Amino acid sequence: MAKKQVFGEQVLAAKATQRRMVKVILSKKSAKGKVAFQESTIEQDQVKDFIARQKS
Repeated sequence: MAKKQVFGEQVLAAKATQRRMVKVILSKKSAKGKVAFQESTIEQDQVKDFIARQKS
């Protein structure tokens, strides 16, 4: 049987403060019809703001 792993408060706090990064790929179409891709790595909490800024 597997033992259940017990975490201390310090380990849980360190896990919670880790930065979670995500890769966002945006596509933009030029006037000539070509498609260009922009790749960015940002924090998970800022994804919606980043996409909103890029759309405007």
